[in-house]
Amino acid sequence: MALGVPMGDKSGWNPVRICREHVLNELESTMNYSAFFETELKRLQDGGNYRVFAELERRMGQFPKATRYKPNGSTCEVKVWCSNDYLGMGQHPDVIAAMQAAIASCGSGAGGTRNISGTNHQHVELERELADLHGKEAALIFTSGYVSNWASLGTLASKLPNCAVFSDALNHASMIEGIRHSKAERFIFRHNDPKHLDELLSQVDPDRPKLVAFESVYSMDGDIGPIAELCDVAEKHNALTYLDEVHAVGMYGPRGGGIAEREGLMHRIDVIEGTLGKAFGVMGGYITGSAQLIDFVRSFASGFIFTTAIPPAIAAGAVASIRHLKQSSVERDRQKVMVAELRKRLDRAGIPHMANDSHIVPVMVGDAAKCKWMSDWLLDNEGIYVQPINYPTVPKGTERLRFTPTPLHTTADIEHLVSALNKLWSQCALARAVA
Repeated sequence: MALGVPMGDKSGWNPVRICREHVLNELESTMNYSAFFETELKRLQDGGNYRVFAELERRMGQFPKATRYKPNGSTCEVKVWCSNDYLGMGQHPDVIAAMQAAIASCGSGAGGTRNISGTNHQHVELERELADLHGKEAALIFTSGYVSNWASLGTLASKLPNCAVFSDALNHASMIEGIRHSKAERFIFRHNDPKHLDELLSQVDPDRPKLVAFESVYSMDGDIGPIAELCDVAEKHNALTYLDEVHAVGMYGPRGGGIAEREGLMHRIDVIEGTLGKAFGVMGGYITGSAQLIDFVRSFASGFIFTTAIPPAIAAGAVASIRHLKQSSVERDRQKVMVAELRKRLDRAGIPHMANDSHIVPVMVGDAAKCKWMSDWLLDNEGIYVQPINYPTVPKGTERLRFTPTPLHTTADIEHLVSALNKLWSQCALARAVA
């Protein structure tokens, strides 16, 4: 006899099925999932925080030009002003050639996780290059910068017994998520405030394991962390230091090792984390540190162990990019010139932008809906693509257009951009006067 069906009953009566349908009906009556999703998305749209993707096709050898695919199916040319390919290395002939050669010799994918058939020669070469770049004994590559932060911080903070984590208030979401995932006790110190960090560390048992996590270049405001002062405090309290250099690697220092290299501080940092997806022009993330620490993360981080390795061609392209930027400062020097030129012209035009010492130029708008409208207007009317940066990426009231000039932008590009922004600001001023 089947469970729940009386012998000889041919009616199809089944209490298990009927019970399940009853539960589903009850759920539907108490929670309308579709309505919930629709309401929440409408809330984002009404607040100007709904993200709309611009469909682009990068043009080989013509960066920052790209082809835009419009919703109606037509195309047009745009200039990209918000790319994280900060130096245009995603278009560099050496990088392209290295990737093509790797595909020709290895094929496409890595073939598995690093532990199960996925460690290719290109991965080993890349980790050697990264360790050398940051003056460390070893390196470990991940599928993205987000994963490298999440997995490394999560592993270190959870495995160190009774670890206390001290995190800068403006750390990236990937760092926050890694720390949160570890379930370690965490303390948030005021942004770039070594004195507050010292006060918080002083409250913790001196013998307790401690980890201090911070960034070098903060991507939304473009400000730079006081690395030396933070190291002073961490060393005073015997705390490990973890530095996120994702917006600085390739960009600063004589060999592109980041702000810590530029300031001669790499030896004072226990873990330097970076990305391959910004100035190096490909994709992936990594950490560098002592051989023991890297081996420890390699052995315990689930975000590393249970994921397929990046393709050998990506690793080969990263190696070529890193090697080039270790010996060439042409791209960095030209990029600095373009950043200074844009800032100078914005000042002349009276367009408000946030002052900082980095390559990131945030033009402040202060309203989500207006920021989205400005971005759309620039794209539709001037062929200028810059993404609006709204909450939750930045606090409400600090919405902005975030520009990242590259060495491949020209003075004419800057003139066009500032002229277009001038038109926008004039329209906004007129609208305020009429109101």
